[in-house]
Amino acid sequence: MALIHVQPMVALIAGILILIQPRLLNFIVAIYLIAIGILGLARL
Repeated sequence: MALIHVQPMVALIAGILILIQPRLLNFIVAIYLIAIGILGLARL
């Protein structure tokens, strides 16, 4: 599955989790940024 299809799904799941449990925001943002950074480095 291409990265262009993964990002909207991750954003949707993260948004739902943040609505359910707002304290997860910091962890979700950190995990998302780390994942995007790793994927970006892997493409170099």
